Amino acid sequence: MAASEEWREVLYKKTFEEELRGLERRRTADPDCKVGDLEGILRNLYIMEGADWGGRGDIQDTAMAAVIAAYEYFIAQWKTEK
Repeated sequence: MAASEEWREVLYKKTFEEELRGLERRRTADPDCKVGDLEGILRNLYIMEGADWGGRGDIQDTAMAAVIAAYEYFIAQWKTEK
């Protein structure tokens, strides 16, 4: 990977991991938090991602992709527990 692209992978990984930790904390601390709540947030993240029209830039696009991936992963893992 070129050094000029390495920042993107670092940012993605850091954002993904931070979001997963936050989701786990929420699930643990909030007994009212349900999979459906997180799915609703994920739907809104998809809308926000699609409403950009190129104005966010590479940094925010990378961070948004990582947040969405974290929600998708967390929700999928939670559903497999049931």
